[in-house]
Amino acid sequence: MFFDSHAHLDDLKYDDDRQVMLTRAKESGISYIVNVGYDVPSSKRSIALSEKYNFIYAAVGIHPHDAAAEGAGGLEEIRRLSAHPKVVAIGEMGLDYYRDLSPRDVQQEMFRKQIRLAIDLNKPIIVHDRDAHGEVMKILKDEEAEKVGGVLHCFSGSLEMARECLEMGFYISIAGPVTFNNAKRLQEIVKAIPLDKLLIETDAPYLTPEPNRGKRNESAFVVYVAQKISELKGLPIEDIAQAATSNAKMLFGIKV
Repeated sequence: MFFDSHAHLDDLKYDDDRQVMLTRAKESGISYIVNVGYDVPSSKRSIALSEKYNFIYAAVGIHPHDAAAEGAGGLEEIRRLSAHPKVVAIGEMGLDYYRDLSPRDVQQEMFRKQIRLAIDLNKPIIVHDRDAHGEVMKILKDEEAEKVGGVLHCFSGSLEMARECLEMGFYISIAGPVTFNNAKRLQEIVKAIPLDKLLIETDAPYLTPEPNRGKRNESAFVVYVAQKISELKGLPIEDIAQAATSNAKMLFGIKV
């Protein structure tokens, strides 16, 4: 039983075969998926998917790429959407200093406002962090994000950063890059992360793991992430799957 804790299955790349792709996921042992919004339209699509499929849940939020475009009105719409019973988190939110598609001060302000919103709603957060590790940690601490906790998705920071996140009660989510041959640092971090703080994800359609790197990612491929973690930790894949699923269900408040 696997839990893909972060995917974007509303993406147009699945428009021709979404049902077939989801059937493959179920046949591969994927029992839960959180589909994650990155702006208001994708958050609405995430909710629509969660309504259609009982094993899919939704997160609603504004990605740093979209921070400038969405503005205050977008944030109010995220608040409204968060009331849906299958919305389990606010996000993804955070900072992206690699692409810089929104001005950095705008990214920071939207990140702070969404943390405050999540605290107000008592929902965990899903954090996007690319090339902004220090600033992400500063904002999480400034805004007392540990009050609701959450997950650093597709973790790309240092072991020291991972330990800081764990001290704040956050989970660390591992995606396809852990399977890459050049991901030695990430692989060492995975060895050090306690099993009870680990999540697995695809970030589909992005970050496809080996052996399918270069192809479109999909939820069924989260099994390859779990296999690599199993190898790194020297534990049966069943133990990885069970722990990651239990952790995700606890974080997202999923009782079924």
